[in-house]
Amino acid sequence: MAAYRMKKMKLGSQGLEVSEQGFGFAHYGPSKPEADEIALIHHAINSGVTFLDIADAYGPHTNELLLSKALKDGMREKLELATKFGWVLVEGKREIRGDPAYVRAACEASLKRLDVSCIDLYYQHRIDTRVPIEITMGELKKLVEEGKIKYIGLSEASASTIRRAHAVHPITAVQIEWSLWSRDVEEDIVPTCRELGIGIVAYSPLGRGFFASGPKFVEKLENNDFRKTLPRFQQENLDHNKILYEKVCAMSEEKGCTPAQLALAWVHHQGNDVCPIPGTTKIENLNQNIGALSVKLTPEEMSELETIGQSDSVKGERYSAIIPTFENSDTPPLSSWKTT
Repeated sequence: MAAYRMKKMKLGSQGLEVSEQGFGFAHYGPSKPEADEIALIHHAINSGVTFLDIADAYGPHTNELLLSKALKDGMREKLELATKFGWVLVEGKREIRGDPAYVRAACEASLKRLDVSCIDLYYQHRIDTRVPIEITMGELKKLVEEGKIKYIGLSEASASTIRRAHAVHPITAVQIEWSLWSRDVEEDIVPTCRELGIGIVAYSPLGRGFFASGPKFVEKLENNDFRKTLPRFQQENLDHNKILYEKVCAMSEEKGCTPAQLALAWVHHQGNDVCPIPGTTKIENLNQNIGALSVKLTPEEMSELETIGQSDSVKGERYSAIIPTFENSDTPPLSSWKTT
């Protein structure tokens, strides 16, 4: 397959332009040698993948520090940088914060770690269900006005939360898990984003690696790999989910591409307002992901994939019930907020 020339796309209606495929920093298992990770970042940028997605929670903080080293010698000017705030560790447990003081402190800490003067796209990583979204957005709006961030994003927010946030200050992008086996967002969240002119960033478009390697890759995961805790990767569900993978494999063989490229192409074909951000730690996988942009799907093939990826094709929730993840969350009404 010939090398693909990456194009730019408009993400949302506020003026942000990004590469049509982004790069999501993998953070499941142990870190790779720093030099290898920097080489991977440079390869992505030089290949046209200029939309980089990280978060202060990854590490925590290590990915932002790593990226600061990779962005020397003019690299910063070549990319669109997105990071996130919201996850905090309290006595060893993860919590979400969206109060104004924390929003500001988190942003200033990320700016310092990244060694940049401005963040292109700043997401609330998860929604604080104790704080009205209007309060969180009010502080983010101030950060835009101060030039510390350019655009605001939300991740795993409900449709009503998106609407309320957008009324305070335009939301540029909403990050959602969207893949052949994670499609619940299609009912309410995707239509809401499109109605409001908000771009869609699809994380885990390869099913956290499932569509790249199938069930067998679970056996090779390190013990501290977060994916080992996920319901879809438990043996009782894998036996069912492998049928979905096998159908994708059969179709990809007919198309002359890999299963991962087919699954990623399906996300790309959802619309020109969708930017998937597959993650990897290997240059060869990154090249394959870029190659997915060359895979063209007919309406009939899209329909076949829609059928393959129906909800009853998948067993297991996205996250374990023992891990608080705040999926597609709501916040309390503004009237409930007490100022002190």
